Amino acid sequence: MQLLSVNTGRARPLQIQGRRILSAIGKSPADGAVPVARLGLAGDEQADLSVHGGLSKAVYAWPAEHYPWWQQQRREAGVSLFDEALPPGFAGENLTLTGLLEAEVWVGDELHFPDCVLRVTAPREPCFKFNAVMGFAQAARLMAQSGRCGFYLSVVQEGTITAGQRFELHPGQRGLGIVEALAAKWAKHRN
Repeated sequence: MQLLSVNTGRARPLQIQGRRILSAIGKSPADGAVPVARLGLAGDEQADLSVHGGLSKAVYAWPAEHYPWWQQQRREAGVSLFDEALPPGFAGENLTLTGLLEAEVWVGDELHFPDCVLRVTAPREPCFKFNAVMGFAQAARLMAQSGRCGFYLSVVQEGTITAGQRFELHPGQRGLGIVEALAAKWAKHRN
């Protein structure tokens, strides 16, 4: 398992259906070692702390394996006419990972990097800002249905994190899987 990219972003206005909404979903790759503190990565912000950020959602991880699938969804929705690659951070993730999918991750598992430790806390729940970034209204629903959501992490051990690092998954108690947690939250949201 490897960390392909560390992504940060500042809160800024985003145009959504004619409204200006403050959002930090736009992330870009950061160079070099990025400090990791209890509330997240240095240089990163969250605009709506009621649903993002805080101690339990300090860092957001996303499997890079999902990008080709999302490229295909965007083509089918008529948003992207060409086979353009989506850049790391496009989905709003702080960590673009490879080798670890949601079906292999449980709440309480830990990701051990060379200089910090992060604990899995919850799946990402899709929202209207994700629809806006992906460019079509059904993106959030597709995220929930497909389970391609990524997961939030709390910071167990502060330190630094650098693109290219390898990491290990240390299992927690394995009571609730990320895919099952997302399905339960989405079912509750729909009702």
